[in-house]
Amino acid sequence: MTDRQPYDGRPAPQSAHRARGGTTGRSADPSTRAPRSDPQTGRILDGRYRIGPRIARGGMASVYEAHDLRLQRTVAIKIMHVGLGDDEEFAARFVREARAAARLSHPNVVAVYDQGEDDGTVFLAMELVHGHTLRDTVTKEAPMSPARALALLDPVVSALASAHRAGLVHRDVKPENVLVADDGRIKVADFGLAKAVSTDTQHTATGGIVIGTVSYLAPELVAEGLCDARNDVYAVGVLLYELLTGAKPHEGESPIQVAYKHVHEDVPAPSERVSGLPPYVDALVARATARDRSQRPADAGVLLHQMHRVAQALTEGVDDEELTADLTPFVSAVAAMATTTPAADRLDTGPVERVDTAPEIWDTDEAAALIGPGEPTSRVRQVPPAAPTRPRAAAAAATPPPGTSPRPSGRRRWRGPLAAVLAVLLAAGIGLGAWWYGWARYDTLPSVLDQTRASAVKELEAAGYTVTFDDPAYSDTVKRNHVVTSSPGAGERVLSGAEVHLVMSRGVEKYPVPKVKGMTVDEATAALEQNNLAVGDTPGRYDADMPEGRVLHTDPKPGQKLRPDSAVDLVVSKGPKPINVGAWVGKPLERAQAVLERKGLTVTVNDAVFSDSVPEGRVVSQDPPGGTLFAGDTVTLTPSKGPELVEVPSVVRQGVDAATQTLKAAGFNVEIENSEVYVGLGYVLRQSPGGGDMAAPGSTIVLYLV
Repeated sequence: MTDRQPYDGRPAPQSAHRARGGTTGRSADPSTRAPRSDPQTGRILDGRYRIGPRIARGGMASVYEAHDLRLQRTVAIKIMHVGLGDDEEFAARFVREARAAARLSHPNVVAVYDQGEDDGTVFLAMELVHGHTLRDTVTKEAPMSPARALALLDPVVSALASAHRAGLVHRDVKPENVLVADDGRIKVADFGLAKAVSTDTQHTATGGIVIGTVSYLAPELVAEGLCDARNDVYAVGVLLYELLTGAKPHEGESPIQVAYKHVHEDVPAPSERVSGLPPYVDALVARATARDRSQRPADAGVLLHQMHRVAQALTEGVDDEELTADLTPFVSAVAAMATTTPAADRLDTGPVERVDTAPEIWDTDEAAALIGPGEPTSRVRQVPPAAPTRPRAAAAAATPPPGTSPRPSGRRRWRGPLAAVLAVLLAAGIGLGAWWYGWARYDTLPSVLDQTRASAVKELEAAGYTVTFDDPAYSDTVKRNHVVTSSPGAGERVLSGAEVHLVMSRGVEKYPVPKVKGMTVDEATAALEQNNLAVGDTPGRYDADMPEGRVLHTDPKPGQKLRPDSAVDLVVSKGPKPINVGAWVGKPLERAQAVLERKGLTVTVNDAVFSDSVPEGRVVSQDPPGGTLFAGDTVTLTPSKGPELVEVPSVVRQGVDAATQTLKAAGFNVEIENSEVYVGLGYVLRQSPGGGDMAAPGSTIVLYLV
C-alpha cells in the first residue's frame, strides 16, 4: 500500500485491473500497453464503450480501460482474442464466466457489469480497480506478522464464502487474482473463469494439463480431478503460508514436480521458516492445507470462522492450547505407532518423511503414556568375570562323557517360551491400549444439524456432552434458530463430556430497506450502508414539493428485505419542473393567456396601450420577456389598443400653402396631386382622408388641386 502514485490515465505497474483475460498471472506493466496500432484502441464497442489503452493481456483475452458512454463511467473491458470468438463452444464458456461472476454481489468481488458481442468481438464489461495485486504485497512485505496476513486474507475468504454459498468454486485462487485498490479495498477477480475454461479439460497432472497456477492446486484436483469448495480452502492455506514466510511451500524445477509434491507431501509448518509463530497459526495452515480434504474446512465460511478465532487469540496475545488442538488435523495411525516405539528399537533412516493428514484411531500422547518406554530388543550380553583356573583333572571330570549331550540348565529351558508369552502379552496390551485410548473410549458425536436449540441441547447433554454456543450465523438453507454447524462435527469420535460448540442460524441474511424519503443522497447512502445495502441508480425527477437533491422514494420500497449488498435505486428530486414562458409580443392576447395558464403560470393583464406597430388586441409587451419559470409564477401581458387616431382638419378651398401648413401642424404628412380639372389656380379641390375623418398621426393626407 506504500509508494503509490496518482493515476494519470495511463496503464502502469501500480495501476492495473486484474480481471485478466485467460489465466495470466502477470501484473500489467509498460510492456503490456497496447501499441498505437492496436486495432481495439479508440473503437466504440457495441455503440457504448470507447476503448482506451490496454492494461493487461492473457492467453484468452486482453483487458482495456474503457469509457462507458451511456453511464459516463470508466470500466474495464475484457475482449476475447481474435479467432477464439469463432469457436462457439469457447465463446459459450466465456459467456458462462460472465454469468457466474454476475451471480455474485459482494464488496470484495470484482463486479461484472455487462457482456456482449459486437461484430464477432466477444467482451465483458467489469469494474476497473486501480491499485496492485497481492503478489506485489507479498514481494514487498512478506514474511509478515500473522495478524497482518489474516487481515489481508479476511476479505478474500469472505468473498469466497459468498461464492461457496452461491454454489460457485473459484478454482484459481492466487495472489495475482487478489486486487488491492489504492483506497485499501481488497477484491477477488476472475470468478468463474477457471470453471468456464475447465469445462472440457480434466484437472490431472498425468493428463499433462493443469488449469490455474500449480503452486495453489489442491492434491485431489491434481490427482483425481475432484473439485469443490475445499479446493479454494487449500489455495487460501497456501496463500497464508506464503504471506507468513515469503515463500511457496512446494517448489520444483517443473510444474509436474510441484504438483507431485502437493499430492505426496504436506505443507510444512510456517514456524519451520519463521520462528516465534504461535502453534495455532501452524495448526490453521495445516488444517487448511490438509492433503486429506475431509480434514479441511468444508468451505470458506467455516475457514473464515476459524481465522476469526485465530485473529482473536493473536489480539489477546494468549497461548490457546485448546484452539491449537481444535485446528490441528488428525495424523495417521502409523505415525501414532511410530511415536510409541522405543528409541533404541527404531532405526535411523535419515530425515523423517511428513505423514498424511488422515484421521487417526487413537490419541498419540495418550497411547505413548499407556505403553511407556519398552524394553530394548537389542541387548548387550553381560560377560561374567573370569573364573579361577581349575586343575586339569577337575576340568576333565566336568566334561560330559563322549556320546552324551550336555543337559540344558532349567533357566535356559523356560527362557524362550516365557519371552514368547511376554511378547504376545505386550502386543496384546499395546493393541488393547490403542483400541481403548484411540477408539473405544470415544463416542460418535450425534448430528444435531437443523435442530432447534432446545432439541440439540437435550440430545447432546443426554449423550454426556457439554454444549456451548458461538455467535449465530446467517444461513441460506437452515431455518432461523436451528443449528447451522457443530464443532466437533457430526460423526466425529469425541470423548464423553467434551465441549461441543453450536452455531445457531439467523436465517437468510436479509436487511430491510430503510425509510430515506426527504434525505440527501449522502444521508440516504449512509442509511443504506448501515443496513448492509448499496446504492444503485439515482435517477432524477421533477417535483414541485420536494427540494432539489432530496430523495423522493426508493426502489424497492422501504421495509422490503434484501440480501446483503443488494442495490437500492434512489429517485432524487430535481426540484420544481421549469416552464418555458415563450415570446408572446405581437400575438393575440387571448391565446397567450390561455397557453400560459394551461402551463400552470399565473397571467396578469395590464390596461391596453396605444401602439403604432402592434395591432389592437395583440400583446404589446410581456414580463418576463421569455426564459423559464416555475408553476405558480406570474407573467404580465400588456395588450395593444392599436395606433392613437386624431381628427383630420378640413383644408378644402384653401390655398395649397395654407392647407399644407395646417395639416402638418396637426401631425400629418402632406402629398400634393393635380385633380382631373386642374387649371393652375393652386387651391384645394378635395382631400383624402377628408376633413373630420380620424387618422393616425404621421399618416399622409393627399391634397388634389384645381
